[in-house]
Amino acid sequence: MGQIKVENCGDIEGLKVITPTVHGDNRGYFMETYNKREFFEAGIDIEFVQDNQSASKKGVLRGLHFQKEFPQDKLVRVIKGEVFDVAVDIRKGSKTYGKWFGVVLSEENKKQFFIPKNFAHGFLVLSDYAEFCYKCSDLWHPNDEGGLAWNDPEIGIEWPRLTGEYRGSASAEGYKLEDGCDLTLSDKDQGWSGLKDTF
Repeated sequence: MGQIKVENCGDIEGLKVITPTVHGDNRGYFMETYNKREFFEAGIDIEFVQDNQSASKKGVLRGLHFQKEFPQDKLVRVIKGEVFDVAVDIRKGSKTYGKWFGVVLSEENKKQFFIPKNFAHGFLVLSDYAEFCYKCSDLWHPNDEGGLAWNDPEIGIEWPRLTGEYRGSASAEGYKLEDGCDLTLSDKDQGWSGLKDTF
């Protein structure tokens, strides 16, 4: 190895934060965002079959999403802006079931987050605008999507720069970023239930 630095994420088995080696000079920079051999040597032996990209404005929270019957491994990164990215362990029988881990991904730090199958995933946009890219190990199945309430107190995610109080649902009402920017969620994401009511 040598082109990537791989860090485990606390006691949650399988989650990894990957930092690439960036080669920069007066022209700009170059880095490898994916190298199958290096990822294999780091314990990530995955065949990715789909690449996705999304754009979001500040205060948008997407998640917490998962696929029920066709779970996906994901390798996520930010190419513009900054997000707080979160994975929640929903693996049955896992010693860290219901636990979460979060990491800031940005165009500056160029970190990637590897999220194995059977984790719920979501992110909050902290910059004015963000572009988010991710590789998936299975195709998306539109009738297979599940979700968890992003603010479920049982999970207890500590979203940075976010103010507001839990009112018994996943509604964005009453939540703002510290600078006054409204929290924005899709109607679907505001309808998910907590961990106990989902599984």
